[in-house]
Amino acid sequence: MRIRIVDAFTDRPFGGNPAGVVLLEEFPDAEWLQQVAAEVNHAETAFAHPLPEGGEADWALRWFTPATEVDLCGHATLATAHVLHTTGAAGGPVRFSTRSGVLTATTHEDGSITLDFPTAPLTPIDVPEGLAAALGAGPLSAHDTGPHTGDLLVELADEKAVLALAPDLKGLVEHSERGIIATARAEDPSRGYDFVSRCFFPRVGIDEDPVTGSAHTALAPFWSARLGRTELTGLQASARSGLVRTEVRGDRTLLSGRAVTVIDGELLAAPHST
Repeated sequence: MRIRIVDAFTDRPFGGNPAGVVLLEEFPDAEWLQQVAAEVNHAETAFAHPLPEGGEADWALRWFTPATEVDLCGHATLATAHVLHTTGAAGGPVRFSTRSGVLTATTHEDGSITLDFPTAPLTPIDVPEGLAAALGAGPLSAHDTGPHTGDLLVELADEKAVLALAPDLKGLVEHSERGIIATARAEDPSRGYDFVSRCFFPRVGIDEDPVTGSAHTALAPFWSARLGRTELTGLQASARSGLVRTEVRGDRTLLSGRAVTVIDGELLAAPHST
């Protein structure tokens, strides 16, 4: 079967966030899926198979980090939609059946893709004791992002503080179900982005994620409320970096970006039977 590596939320190879994408006829057992994801060793590998016509979704979709299956992943969904569109496996909007409900991906004429995801419910909480020491910076505020992502979003004083982070990753593990999203307002919006972020997920085997679509389901409503606009652009300032265009529509958040296939190969390890 074919396996592809796709760089998501970028328009150039070796930028954005790489994801493995494997299209199947059906899902084999989870052990094999996890082994493939560990072998690929990117933040996420997506597995998808077509569903019968006439249902609420067109494809079933699952995501695995090198260590575990997750409930929601933006960049690997973008990568999967890109593969379906560029190979002709699907045309028009694609509806994915996932652990987080039905998610829609729409590919536009210019090649960009828009994902329709649930907006993360933000709950203000007290900054956990010990978080500032583990993060290496004192948060101004902290918000729980809800069950689908399980992150802790923390606002820092400014963009420089986010860029300078060198956290104690082991120390971060105890402070959230999945990871820590650190964010601040953009120092100069004329550079093309309104806010900046970095995401650390050592609990699920990802020290720092290059570009995290799912995190922007929390970042978008957080910054929309502060900046007074529903449409914003976020820069995730990892070493690879990437831009995510966001639009908050109540309980749904639209995430838009581009993707580039960088590897198209053959997976020789046969799946286990279910």
